[in-house]
Amino acid sequence: MPWATHRMGRIVSQEELTQFVGREVRGPRRVVFTNGCFDLLHPGHIRLLEQARSLGDVLVVGLNSDASVRRVKGASRPLIPEGERAEILAALSAVDFVVIFDESTPREIIAGLLPDVLTKGADWGPGEIVGRAEVEAAGGKVVSLSLEPGYSTTAILQKILTTTPGKSEPASR
Repeated sequence: MPWATHRMGRIVSQEELTQFVGREVRGPRRVVFTNGCFDLLHPGHIRLLEQARSLGDVLVVGLNSDASVRRVKGASRPLIPEGERAEILAALSAVDFVVIFDESTPREIIAGLLPDVLTKGADWGPGEIVGRAEVEAAGGKVVSLSLEPGYSTTAILQKILTTTPGKSEPASR
């Protein structure tokens, strides 16, 4: 199944990821890794993923599991279950593989995969990027990607929660 094209086939376990994309099997392909919760996918996410993909030949997205999102974002999140978030990400042309992780950070995946490029949004400081030491020690590089102004899942949720009835757009039929 390496380099599978079937969308659901691109959602892999950590073991499958290492088997299909590990340093010993990827050959000349340049692997890029990024991660996140990707709850309420918005254009800012899409543009970030496209930027990441442009840095290599294969883009692997680490996706926080539901339990991991709750630990990181609070009990009311995620809004969309992990299987559906993974399916949405796998359907994007920029994404080659999606791997779900239960830990609070993807350090274990990054250490096992050792991508050529590790990316995060510019809102993460250099010292905050999990996996930096492992990737740089293996000869890879870490890239901070520019963020699209005006896009934030938290801001979208706040807008939804503070919109008063009667002042919102009517629902389309």
